[in-house]
Amino acid sequence: MPPKKKTKKTTKKNPEKSENDLEAKYRRSALDIAILQDHIVLQCESVKKVQSDRVDLMRRMRDMEQKLQHERQDHRDVNSDLSRQYKTMQTELTNKVKRLEKETSQLKEELALCQEELRREKREREQVEQEKDATIADLQHKLDNMETDYEKILHETLDSLTVQLSVSRQGGEDKSTTLHQNYKELLSEFGLNALDI
Repeated sequence: MPPKKKTKKTTKKNPEKSENDLEAKYRRSALDIAILQDHIVLQCESVKKVQSDRVDLMRRMRDMEQKLQHERQDHRDVNSDLSRQYKTMQTELTNKVKRLEKETSQLKEELALCQEELRREKREREQVEQEKDATIADLQHKLDNMETDYEKILHETLDSLTVQLSVSRQGGEDKSTTLHQNYKELLSEFGLNALDI
């Protein structure tokens, strides 16, 4: 800052002293000017540095804004992609759930039909087994009756054969005796002794 000028009352001075005062004032003014110029130079450098920093900060701010824009866009893209994937997965899962519910319903119906078929076949098998058991029992009864009948017939036949054999043997013995006697007589007619033969 320029020094304040002091206003003095003009007094009559000596011309030499007046020149010296003038010179001193000039030197002081030159020194003030030099100081002011140095100060201006420092201020200019400071202004240049501030302007440079300002430009640098503006550039960095633009870079950061661009980066922020890119990140926002990336964020929107990621959100959009995740939302799309979520909707796709939700649709797929919904379709899968519906398909599985339909399959479950069909399987329940098939199971009910199979259980009914199994009960029917079980009833039929039990009926067949009962009929088979009844048939087996009937056949066993008939077989027992037949066995009794055959045993009876066999005994009767054997008894009859025994009687016939007894009669036949008795008749055979009589025939044999008669035949033997006839041969003896025939041999004696020829002069042969039956005991010698």
